[in-house]
Amino acid sequence: MQASELEYFKEILESRKRQINKNINGVNDELNQLSTLELNDEGDHAAMNNNSMVESAIVQQQKTELEEIDVTLSKIANGDYGICEMCEDKIGFQRLKVKPHAIYCIDCREIVEKSK
Repeated sequence: MQASELEYFKEILESRKRQINKNINGVNDELNQLSTLELNDEGDHAAMNNNSMVESAIVQQQKTELEEIDVTLSKIANGDYGICEMCEDKIGFQRLKVKPHAIYCIDCREIVEKSK
């Protein structure tokens, strides 16, 4: 992969990382604000618990993506970026454009998903 392509993906990944951190901080702030509210009835408690569960699930998903991005940024730094972890072939440019932190090529991704 050319240096300009690596820089392109690095910028995308770093931008996504900043956005995820901003989202996580925003959700944490919102959850902290919710915990200080006076809840008047069971409906309020149920709504708050439901919102907290949904937002916690979103935060967990984003933390997982953040970990994947960190691994991918390390691969860029080490010169291992864009190589499928299963077959060791190059991951297609178009696939990386859609999911810059992909670790499998299309074929191997399908194999992994079917085996789950």
